[in-house]
Amino acid sequence: QRLGFDLVGIAPAVSPTTLASFRDWVECGYDGEMHYIQRRAAAYEHPRHVLPPVRSVIMVASNYFSGDDTHQQSSGFRISRYAQGTGDYHSAIKARLQQLAAFLHLKQPGCRTRPVVDTAPLLERDFARLAGLGWFGKNTMLINKQRGSWLFLGALLTDLELTPDRPHETAHCGTCTRCLDACPTQAFVGPHVLDARRCISYLTIELRDDPIPEALRPGVGDWIFGCDVCQEVCPWNRKATHTTVPEFLPQPNQPRDVAELLGLTDEQFELHLASTPMERAGRRGLVRNAAIAAGNSGDKSLIEPLQKLVDDPEELVRDAARWAVMQLAQGRKSTQS
Repeated sequence: QRLGFDLVGIAPAVSPTTLASFRDWVECGYDGEMHYIQRRAAAYEHPRHVLPPVRSVIMVASNYFSGDDTHQQSSGFRISRYAQGTGDYHSAIKARLQQLAAFLHLKQPGCRTRPVVDTAPLLERDFARLAGLGWFGKNTMLINKQRGSWLFLGALLTDLELTPDRPHETAHCGTCTRCLDACPTQAFVGPHVLDARRCISYLTIELRDDPIPEALRPGVGDWIFGCDVCQEVCPWNRKATHTTVPEFLPQPNQPRDVAELLGLTDEQFELHLASTPMERAGRRGLVRNAAIAAGNSGDKSLIEPLQKLVDDPEELVRDAARWAVMQLAQGRKSTQS
């Protein structure tokens, strides 16, 4: 907690309990263009593929909830709260995990450790449940009774034999289906099963080389990077507390409105966004998303900046701009905007 983590628990180094479901999910193609998942499928079978002599997995969670996003909505676009910070959460959490590792090495010289934040083939959510941090919500998120689901997860693998915590064996969603019903693009195949190919977060972040399918564009609404809808409607997040981690607080130099985003240059992107989570989308992905948000807005004043993008060097941007101009010219407005 002194390092800034809100939750911590210890899980044994075992095969994930949802491994069969994970394999079925990949087999169904729900991972979309995230081919790295299939390439590393075998490595997810056990954490020893991440750290060969592993015996224990220390799981931590950090709250990143930064309050309401009324300002964003009035700006004509929305960014997932996890990406609004001044720095990349991977770096912020990994630095704290490295401090935790240093503590272990001080107490047990010669021990082996490896910090993991999203980048290794480890099903962190499974080990978080095994460590007692929460249960799997119907929206696939890990939910904690006290903290809700606005949580970054991190893991510290070690060869030390640590006493594990009791796993979280119960779920507390009951008959609630608010997250499933609220999804603008109907990305949930059913409870606990997400088709990433329809998820707004996937469409605006991971789908970097292909255009967003036209049938899904109205559902994207005003989201330009990620989506928080299924967490915003979750009753367990009603009493969410605000994060105190400086890196997770909204950065002051975010674009002010959609028009400014449409005019984003490579230089401006590198200057203001390259060190943030939004770097993953790249300039072309972010401007493509902004064009779709503009097309969904019903604001005809955006036709002029959109027309300038019809000749953009990037085909992804040109395609989205043409679609948006047509939407606005025909007076269409997304019900999600």
